[in-house]
Amino acid sequence: MPIRVATAPVSWGILEIEGWGKQKPYSEVLDEIVQAGYSGTELGPYGFLPTDPNELKKELAKRNLPLLGAFVPLPLAHADRHDAAIQSALEVARLLAKAGAPFLVLADEMSPTRMAVAGSVDEARDGMNARAWEGAARLLDTVARTARELGLSSVFHHHCGTYIETPGETERLLAMTNPQLLGLCLDTGHYFYGGGDPVNLARKHATRIRHLHLKDVRPSVLEQVRREKIPYLDAVRMGVFCELGQGSVNLTGVIQALTSAGFDGWAVFEQDVDTTQPGCNPLESATRSRNYLRKTAGL
Repeated sequence: MPIRVATAPVSWGILEIEGWGKQKPYSEVLDEIVQAGYSGTELGPYGFLPTDPNELKKELAKRNLPLLGAFVPLPLAHADRHDAAIQSALEVARLLAKAGAPFLVLADEMSPTRMAVAGSVDEARDGMNARAWEGAARLLDTVARTARELGLSSVFHHHCGTYIETPGETERLLAMTNPQLLGLCLDTGHYFYGGGDPVNLARKHATRIRHLHLKDVRPSVLEQVRREKIPYLDAVRMGVFCELGQGSVNLTGVIQALTSAGFDGWAVFEQDVDTTQPGCNPLESATRSRNYLRKTAGL
């Protein structure tokens, strides 16, 4: 089966950040996802789409949009919050399972400490200690094991502004977690922002990549971010993430590498935006990115 193309509410400025931007009602966002030419969606922050599974399925069904999963940040570096995190993650997982979604997309939560150095991380200075790493791996395996019992496949999303951002941190996380329980969600933009080559990661870990987020990065903004040590959320407002094909990420190389390895899942277009910024039009951007994938990658 060929790679199918979806998007997510984040491309309409719906982030897991309280007070972020100006948000449209979910019904308008779902309508625009269809209008832009996408065949599926992710959940977005818990509570943006309906949390009643029957209502959620009804809203998606009338637009013929399958639900793929949800991005669920966990406080990996804070062992005292792990028990509560498990319960929160499983609340989302139960909704996904009832709505027929296949993936639980796990990540570390963003923190002020790591957002301040995003794109310029020194792992020795800015990383977790060994004890925190061990606790993080246990937490992820625990959540993934329980999610599997609900019928979900868990994947880990490396993310800027968190303790799992750089290529080295991503490798360590993969080495410390159970590959039978936890796959990888490759996010092309976050991996590039964190100093990595997404094509190399796609080639090296093709068999563990079970979900794909396609994001592009505007190099001039990223260079300024690194030079001036601009915090992550400010970088998003400055437009560090751009429409597909407008940045420096080798998206076709990633798609080719994964296709050659037999990947036949979903590719999710994402462009983190602040809709209050001048010229931001999520529908137009999402439509152009969808057209780019058709023309350059045949998706």
